[in-house]
Amino acid sequence: MKPGPGTRLRLATRTSPLARWQAEHVATLLIAAHPGLAVDVVGTDTLGDRRVDVPISEIGGKGVFATEVQRLVLDGAADLAVHSAKDLPAVTGEGLALAAVPERGDPRDALVGRPLDALAAGATVATGSQRRRVQLAALRPDLRFVELRGNMATRLGKVPDGGAIVVAVAALERLGLAGRISEALEVGTVLPQVGQAALAVETRAGDTEAAALVAAIEHPTTRRRVDAERAFLAELGGDCDLPAGAYAEITAAGTVWVRALLAGDDDEVQRAEATGADGVALGAELARRLRAAVGAA
Repeated sequence: MKPGPGTRLRLATRTSPLARWQAEHVATLLIAAHPGLAVDVVGTDTLGDRRVDVPISEIGGKGVFATEVQRLVLDGAADLAVHSAKDLPAVTGEGLALAAVPERGDPRDALVGRPLDALAAGATVATGSQRRRVQLAALRPDLRFVELRGNMATRLGKVPDGGAIVVAVAALERLGLAGRISEALEVGTVLPQVGQAALAVETRAGDTEAAALVAAIEHPTTRRRVDAERAFLAELGGDCDLPAGAYAEITAAGTVWVRALLAGDDDEVQRAEATGADGVALGAELARRLRAAVGAA
């Protein structure tokens, strides 16, 4: 779709530096795809931004980073919402449509402070993610874990003496802070969160004009991967506080390879993988398999 003269899109986002980068990146992609299009960024704080004093699981899970941004779209104050895909609930909310998933960044987790092998016995690792904690604990049962919340500047200021914090590689890269990475953890070592390093652009359901404009920045390969990962989390009935992760890749043969993990109440990590043509079906299948493996209902 070619925008008419004076066409303008309002793009809703959180106001953190990383969220602003993401919104401006999407705006740049849209303008490149549609020369002459104007894009305004509309910022808002979310509950997750305001309540950095408690774990995410205690204030509502994934929705705490998305609800207020989505509300701007639903109320007509914005046309699009831009999110980190990992912060979105696994099921798209009523009245909204997941209109585009641009090309993904580096999905790996990073240690800032010291590399894993350089951490002394009993060293402290700070992370707010149960997924990260159970995987690192399986590799290094001697480590001590503490909670970590806040924007990236706050987190980087909380690197424990002799220890490390765990953050996303993509977040550091997007903020120009890749030099702070002590070690990037390969996905075979620490499996990423569902949708990690991918962006998600939502529109109002039925807004065909906005959806047609946004379709130009869709990256089909990334979308296929993220859809498979989100299907895993949706079937799990999960949220970002679950000790669960999934990562999908497209093979040379064009099939989807999905790796997933889930930890039970004893924090023992169970892993499974599958390959096939239908990534969404694979994601759901792996969730059922892992739920049975950990004895979850």
